[in-house]
Parts: sequence; C-alpha cells; structure tokens
Amino acid sequence: MANNKTTNKAANPTTQKKGFSIDLKTWGPFVALLALALLGVLINPAFLGLDNLSNMLTRSAFIGIIAIGATFVITAGGLDLSVGAMAAFIAGVMIILMNSLVEQFGAGLTTVLFGVGASLLLGLCAGFINGMVTTKGKIEAFIVTLGTMGIYRSLVTYLADGGTLTLDWAVRDIYRPVYYGSFLGITIPVWVFLAVAIIGYILLNYTRFGRYCFAIGSNEKVAEYSAIHVDRIKTMTYMLQGVCVALATIIYVPRLGSASGATGVLWELEAIAAVIIGGTMLKGGHGRIWGTVVGAIMLTMIGNILNLTDAISNYLNGTVQGIIIIVAVYLQRASWRKTAP
Repeated sequence: MANNKTTNKAANPTTQKKGFSIDLKTWGPFVALLALALLGVLINPAFLGLDNLSNMLTRSAFIGIIAIGATFVITAGGLDLSVGAMAAFIAGVMIILMNSLVEQFGAGLTTVLFGVGASLLLGLCAGFINGMVTTKGKIEAFIVTLGTMGIYRSLVTYLADGGTLTLDWAVRDIYRPVYYGSFLGITIPVWVFLAVAIIGYILLNYTRFGRYCFAIGSNEKVAEYSAIHVDRIKTMTYMLQGVCVALATIIYVPRLGSASGATGVLWELEAIAAVIIGGTMLKGGHGRIWGTVVGAIMLTMIGNILNLTDAISNYLNGTVQGIIIIVAVYLQRASWRKTAP
C-alpha cells in the first residue's frame, strides 16, 4: 500500500501542492504595495496622515492615467517613449490657445473648454501619428516614439522661446478646481484616475478590442492569420495612449499653470515602470490594468518615502525607479522560463 501511495504521488505531482500559496503574478504588486506602506509607517508615522495620503494619490493620478494607456500599447506588443514630451507639447499648446481666447471669450468656462477640447484632439492625433508610422511604415515603435519624443520636446521649447509658457491668471483661477477641487473628500484627479482605470479594465478584459490586444501581443503573425486587423488595433492602442496623455495633461496644467521644455521629463520612464511593476509583460500578450494602478501608486510612494527619510537623497528617485524596472523585467523573464513547457 505504501508503495502504491508513493507511485500515485509520483504520477500526479499536482496533488503534492495542496498547501497555502499565493499567485505572485497576480498578487505580487499588491503585496509589494503593502510592504512599502509598512516601511513608510515605520520610517515616519506621518506617512499615514490624510494630507500625505491624499497628496500621494493625487500625484499618482498623472502617471497612473498615462500608464493605463501604456498598458494597452505594451500588451499589444508596442512601446511609446514620447508620452512625457507629448504631455509638454499639449500643455504648451493648451496654454497658448487659452491665453489667445481670453480677449474673445473672456477668462471663463468657454475658454477652458476650448483648451480641454484642443488637448484631447492633439492627444488623439499624436497617438494616431505614432500608430500609423509604426504600423504602415514598418518601423520599430522604439525608433518612432524616440523620434516623436524629440520632435514634441523641441516644439514646446520653440513655442516657449526657450523659456516658460504661463497661463493667464484669470483663466487659471477658473481652471484651478480641476486639480485642487475635491468631491466627497477625494480630489478630482483621483476620481479621474479611478474612472479611467475602471473603463480601461472593462475595455481590456471584456471587449473584443481587449482580446485582440492580447492576441497581437502574444503572436502578431498568428493574430494576422486569424483575420485580426493588426495594424488597425495597434494604431488604436497608440490613439488610446494619446487620449490618456491628454487627460493627464488636462489635470496637470492647472497645478502649475505653466509649461516648458522641462515639463513631463521622465514621465515615459515612470509610466513604463508602473506598467511593468503591475505585472504586464514587456514583450506583450499579458496585461493587467489594476496592477498598473498599483504600480503607479508604488512609484509615487517610493518618492514619498524618500522625502520622509534622509537615508537616501530624493534626487536618486530616478535611480530607484530604473533599478525597479530592471529587476521587475528580470523577475518576469525568470518566471516565464519556469512556466514554459
């Protein structure tokens, strides 16, 4: 009997793993977020203060919204390095447009709505250009978006004449609630972040478009043979990314009321880091919206913890984020090698 039991266990190894276990691919980002929060409390009890938490979530909203768009692009096997420069360019055009409309419409809601509409249109067009050049031009997304990153950064610097574009003070007073306002005690940027996350989750997991993104990212050739319009879907992911950048810019502009060539620097790094930390595969075919949300909050939390301690300079925030990206991608590769047949 003892020999039979031993034989059965050997024939079916899955029966040996009945103990408690956590799926780290799914819950790993949430566990890491809790561990970071615990570290923050241990370093400084003020970490859990309502003002600090509110400020941290509000700052997460910018990168979080952009990162949700990046989740679609990366899941479909693409990459967009132009998001930070795109945000700076959109912010600059918004400010110029709204300032020029003050004489005609006054510093009121109409002027702000024109600026918001221009932002969304520019984001959509910028995403369309990235998508079309990548798919129809058959050029690597890395090269295309690296080029547009330089173009947008140069354009906003030109528009600002090497300086800073400043929003009319009267318009800014009307526009301020978009960043500084709150509803039910939660700031407007956080509500927008939550709404974009919910829409992104439904779009990626419960629609044909989302399934096509997974299929294209897994194997583009097989997706093409399956009658999926690969170029159209990939272009749509870049357009979605552009709209997300525009939304983030809309809630960013009233914060400082200015834009320059330095606006949005390293946002592309933070957006990609949030996506990868959240469990989305950099090589495509596997994406998680809520993981991206957690990744964006984690990045802001790291910066917040660095601010609360003197052990590491806050200027090394980019270094920490870079290390996190490299480690996250390495762990992903190791994990997939283990599960490969």
